Amino acid sequence: MRKSAAPALLLPFLCFAAWAGQAYVEIERRLTPEQLREVGLTPAQLQALNRMLREAQERQPPAQAASAPAAHGDHAPAPAQRSYIGLEDQPIKSRVRGEVAGWEPGTEFALENGQRWKVLKGSLKLRKPLQAPQIEIVPGFAGRWFLQVDGDLPKARVYRID
Repeated sequence: MRKSAAPALLLPFLCFAAWAGQAYVEIERRLTPEQLREVGLTPAQLQALNRMLREAQERQPPAQAASAPAAHGDHAPAPAQRSYIGLEDQPIKSRVRGEVAGWEPGTEFALENGQRWKVLKGSLKLRKPLQAPQIEIVPGFAGRWFLQVDGDLPKARVYRID
């Protein structure tokens, strides 16, 4: 039997969906029968996931729940009320201390603002090293961050280590 990646892809969405002042809605009521078949969870897995999501919703502070998106079948809040983890963060602009000749996973960057970032994914070798280049670290979805040296160069996925 072929395993599907759908359960792993569905879990973050379901964990993120919560409603302020409303009771938990079972996954079976949020998804169509076709979507449930595509996910392929066993009844025991569905029961465990519903329990975990219900408990997570109960622990969620009211202010956080109010800004979460609505689920399938509910009325979605206006786009201005929608909040996605990481996308409301502002880019960080600074200079790298020292020279940048490129990067690969594990490369660390010390910035003039005192922050330190490490490359998680991506690699690049520059033709000519840059001395203390101006950089921008831009937020992505779900708390991901990307280091950008130049708009024409690929970004490196980074995480803060200080």
